[in-house]
Amino acid sequence: MKDRREFFSSIFKSLCLCTAGGFLANLALKASDNYALRPPGAEDEKRFLSKCIRCGLCVKACPWNTLKLASLLDSPKTGTPFFKAREIPCYLCKDIPCIKECPTDALDKKHLEQGIESLKIGIAVVDSSTCISFWGLQCDACQRACPLIDRALKLEYKRNERTAKHAFLVPVVDNEVCVGCGLCELACVTEEPAIRVLPREYVLGKAGAHYVKGWDKNDEKRIEQADTSKHFNTKKAQDYLNNGDDL
Repeated sequence: MKDRREFFSSIFKSLCLCTAGGFLANLALKASDNYALRPPGAEDEKRFLSKCIRCGLCVKACPWNTLKLASLLDSPKTGTPFFKAREIPCYLCKDIPCIKECPTDALDKKHLEQGIESLKIGIAVVDSSTCISFWGLQCDACQRACPLIDRALKLEYKRNERTAKHAFLVPVVDNEVCVGCGLCELACVTEEPAIRVLPREYVLGKAGAHYVKGWDKNDEKRIEQADTSKHFNTKKAQDYLNNGDDL
């Protein structure tokens, strides 16, 4: 009887260890995939998380079943809505029902008036090393799938440096027009998508107010609120030149 109890006890412990190991492995995978595409209108992650109450109404409102609520094993914070473009992208419903149903304005309702082209879900990024268009093979799957075709995603000629005889027709993304719906990522024909949609904060840099596009009059507005209170200490600069001290 004692041997029998020990036998079942060892089996139970083994099952517990396997379960715990699988759970920890899933958590490790979750940690490695640490970005998420949020629903339309959730453009600032901090603002979104501060207002989202995890109600799931946006998920229910989506007619394409694009959105889902994050579980413990998903990369976003548990209970928050997100989607994976390679599985089901955002089909950019004209009435944007997910934003309509949001009770807390976590999904910014300004887009209901401004329309789908004002959305900033993410930005498509092309991996030229795996995109077969850069290999010289003709492919326009992502461009044809783009709802803002020839505006957000264009095909442009690129010189073939390898042969110096032929040109490639390759996809080029306009960051200012791309809304990040993910239809291009779904349409990509490669085994792993050569074009992916990432959150905008993962893709875009920030030039700073002291750099201005001289050809763009609207860009000059950025420097109107620039902090000019800090001035360079010329005396300190002279000391640095004379003494070799750090600034």
